[in-house]
Order: sequence, then structure tokens, then C-alpha cells
Amino acid sequence: MQVDLRQKPTSGAVFAFRGKPGDRIELMFWDGQGFCLFYKVLDKGRFPWASAADGTARLTSAQIYMLWEGIDWRRPSWSAPPARTA
Repeated sequence: MQVDLRQKPTSGAVFAFRGKPGDRIELMFWDGQGFCLFYKVLDKGRFPWASAADGTARLTSAQIYMLWEGIDWRRPSWSAPPARTA
């Protein structure tokens, strides 16, 4: 498994796997006692996915949260805060 993941599975990293249809995702991480696995299926749409050349992508914790919610973390639509009036 370590060879496939390209890092130590017990490192504390979160590993994400997406099903072929793109509507299912699994997040796996080591909590110090065992592996935790979270599984989610979207009713509509597909999970956004990186097209990493080597099969891996590094995401920030914010990007992982967006991925879990089905938000395209590659192009989030951020809006500027409202302008302050003096």
C-alpha cells in the first residue's frame, strides 16, 4: 500500500479516492489507533478531481473540505469583501 500511496499511510495525511463514475469519494486517514474511512455519494453531479501527472495531488485542509462538499476546489468562486464606507 505504501508504494501505491507514495508515502507512509500512518503519516497523518488524508488520502482521497474517487470512484470511476465520479459521484463517490472515500477519505482515509490514520488516527493513531487505526484507519478511519469516510465514504460519500453525491445525489447530483461529480466530485472535482485533480489531473496530477503522477497520480497524486497535495491539497490544503480547506481544499479537502471543499472536495468533501463537492465544491470545485480548483476554481472556487470567491467574492471580495464589501467595501468599507467612511
